Amino acid sequence: MRKNIKLTALAATATALALGLTACGSSSDPSSAKGDGGKADESKPLVIAASPSPHADVLNFVKDKLAAKEGLKLEVKEFTDYVLPNTATEQGQVDGNYFQHKPYLDDFNKKNSTHVVPVVNVHLEPLGLYSKKIKAIGDIKAGQTIAVPNDTTNEGRALQLLAANNLITLKEGVGTSAKLSDITDKKGLEFKELEAATVPRALNDVDAAIINGNYALEAKLSPAKDALILEKAEGNPYANFLAVKDGNQNDPRIQKLAKLLNSDEVKKFIEEKYQGSVIPAFGAPAAS
Repeated sequence: MRKNIKLTALAATATALALGLTACGSSSDPSSAKGDGGKADESKPLVIAASPSPHADVLNFVKDKLAAKEGLKLEVKEFTDYVLPNTATEQGQVDGNYFQHKPYLDDFNKKNSTHVVPVVNVHLEPLGLYSKKIKAIGDIKAGQTIAVPNDTTNEGRALQLLAANNLITLKEGVGTSAKLSDITDKKGLEFKELEAATVPRALNDVDAAIINGNYALEAKLSPAKDALILEKAEGNPYANFLAVKDGNQNDPRIQKLAKLLNSDEVKKFIEEKYQGSVIPAFGAPAAS
């Protein structure tokens, strides 16, 4: 039985990998995939990079319960950051990844000259505000500090959540690219920017923190129960998806995995295991 391989990302390694990427063409339409994606050796294991929870949990369910029926050999590699899964996919160290949403991927590709593209949506993890010191949103006062993720898309997403709940006011039209400098009224609050994976560990040091759904789960927090405020699922653009380097969309192994990730069995697994903290996002191709 294969064991998951857990890679711990050092900042220096991530920077070196990001700087060493090479360029190729780009397309997010699987039907226009180029290269040799459709000629992959189906006898080889399909190696997918994933965040530990819920992504690796979902993939391991597929590996243990569904993959054999499709003749798919699946290997899951766990990553604990948001950089190495994409650089490893770009460089061919893994066949694909499952950990991110489209706004983050678009920003990453732009900044790093990578060519990673979505294949199918799988789930949504609502972003939430958590606290060990505050019991209700109404208890948040001027002078208190809120930690937010420091990557471009998740910080903008966090600020939009705060603005939607009248904790701050943002410049009109900034959308998901909002930065701290776009706050027009902090209402007396202070903000601490941290790498997304480290935000849960800061809960004891700040009054509240905006935490990504997967990191909340890893920290034994229940978004459905513990969050003071939580993103709404309706119309949310932050579905997490299976992704590959452009040109590999038609790899038969990827197509098999895409089908399994959008199966009724996976939908039931997500609903029963996460009880609303993670929501299936099937029904349409990932955003282009």
